[in-house]
Amino acid sequence: MAAPCGMACDLFRFQSHIKYVINLYKQHIFSAFSKYRGLHTISRHHCDVELCRYPPLLSLQRIIRTQQVHQDRDGPTPQAKRSYQSSKKEATRRRLVLGIETSCDETGAAVVDECGSIVGECLHSQKEIHSKNGGIIPPVAQALHEQYIDHVVQNAMDAANIKWTDLSAVATTIMPGLALSLSVGLQYSKDVIKKTGLPFIPVHHMEAHALTIRMVERVEFPFLVFLVSGGHCIIAVARDLGNYLILGQTKDDAPGEAYDKIARKLKLNEHPQCIGMSGGQAIEHLAQTGDREVMKAYTPNLQSKDCTFSFSGVKSMVSQFISKEEKIQDVQAAQLSNINDIAAAFQFKVTHQLVKKIARAMIYCKENSLIDTCHQTMVLSGGVASNGYIRNAMQYVCNEYGYRFLCPPPKLCTDNGTMIAWTGMERLKRNIGIANEVQNIRYEPKYPLGEDISDQVKAEQITVPSIQFWKKCY
Repeated sequence: MAAPCGMACDLFRFQSHIKYVINLYKQHIFSAFSKYRGLHTISRHHCDVELCRYPPLLSLQRIIRTQQVHQDRDGPTPQAKRSYQSSKKEATRRRLVLGIETSCDETGAAVVDECGSIVGECLHSQKEIHSKNGGIIPPVAQALHEQYIDHVVQNAMDAANIKWTDLSAVATTIMPGLALSLSVGLQYSKDVIKKTGLPFIPVHHMEAHALTIRMVERVEFPFLVFLVSGGHCIIAVARDLGNYLILGQTKDDAPGEAYDKIARKLKLNEHPQCIGMSGGQAIEHLAQTGDREVMKAYTPNLQSKDCTFSFSGVKSMVSQFISKEEKIQDVQAAQLSNINDIAAAFQFKVTHQLVKKIARAMIYCKENSLIDTCHQTMVLSGGVASNGYIRNAMQYVCNEYGYRFLCPPPKLCTDNGTMIAWTGMERLKRNIGIANEVQNIRYEPKYPLGEDISDQVKAEQITVPSIQFWKKCY
């Protein structure tokens, strides 16, 4: 994680904080100094500053000497110079970014600081409404975003106890997603920027999922990221901010979409054990007590030696099986005696494909030196990452191939304003990706995360040994 910029302060302010710093040392909280004259007290969690590597009992003298080395070697940053020349109030103010998310069916807003702390957040979900409609209807999603976005943003700011003048920037999802949904968040942000003059940071929705882990864990570039959601399934090498290599992605349905369609086919919204659950949650719940062997047919798309996904085959296979069972048992899908077994078989086949493809990606990265073998990390993110069965399977694969496995907390796996705010903060700290002419920015319903090298992966025809992940999933 990139280190947060320090706040400039003069020698008098430094001396007045000596006693405060000593008290922090007694509590075993790290402190560090900015690159330009100032003292910056680091939050208890997630601030990955170089000086934080020293043990808590390191003397102040050593830190001061270390600070002087950094200042002599690097000199003050342009940001530090501007901060030092501004008022003391501005110099000591922490940077805050407001993130706004409206790419699909969640209206989210959050404020985060440069250390990754969530200062305030609010989320309005449309899932209950869309589930009654049998799926997302874009004009309905747009209307709901328009109805709730101001309320959601204001609640997030009220929770943070801040005003617009306290913000350092606004970050908003502008790609990819539903066009009508994206338009709401972007137009709202343009209106805010026009009134406040705040810097604006456009955010790629999938990059936000990829970077969320850096809020809560130390993860250096490059790392392998597996983005699995209702609309996407992507394996990529994250090389830097805005720099991704796509090893493979879905060519039809996404895993989350397949889960929802099978849940509707099984009519799980009518099943007594699944009331109030999403399609994915319902299938995962029922599968825990099911027998996957009810469907012994092969898993589609395992034979292709690439990292490209296809879930239409397994979706069709399971749908046909359900229809057949309905006729045999002469009941509706929700009353099938083997409904738990069907859920287990479907979940297994989806996960089997995920396992096979991510293992091939790990082999490809090793053979092509894309990730340092001494620091191999795989990050699983996106809404489907909340599925415990899939998380356990990914942990098993990582253990097999020597990768550190990381996954954001379930709360941060689904769409939310926090991940947008954090991506904005990452860019703000490095002064990249800040828009100049905000009013000319357009949303992009379809926009690639990075360079697609899936053909190169396929050309190597990598064979993946059998991985018996299912032994460790429950």
